[in-house]
Amino acid sequence: MLLEIQQHEVKPGVMVVKLTGSVMRGPESQQLEVLVPALLAQGYRTIVFDLSEVKRIDSTGIGRFIFSLNAVDQAGGQMRMAGATGYVRDCFRVTRLDTVFQFSPTIEQACAE
Repeated sequence: MLLEIQQHEVKPGVMVVKLTGSVMRGPESQQLEVLVPALLAQGYRTIVFDLSEVKRIDSTGIGRFIFSLNAVDQAGGQMRMAGATGYVRDCFRVTRLDTVFQFSPTIEQACAE
């Protein structure tokens, strides 16, 4: 399944990026490396990735999130992950990246923190 990316502003400066499908090697997930800097350039300082509809992720996909986190950190912002479950959540746990990324069970909680 390809990756679909939707975004919506929940409040000034806070953007939710909803991902659906697979975050894996390929041009679809490479879009994240363009999207995040563009959002930062538009003034968004909190980016919440909604992973509730992501079914698969590989090391390249995780690398795209690491790239995004570095870009957000350099801009003085915050990046949060919401709704990750099952295999996707386990991939972050196994790589110990669950200690690097900020995870919340829901978008609402991620946006409120």
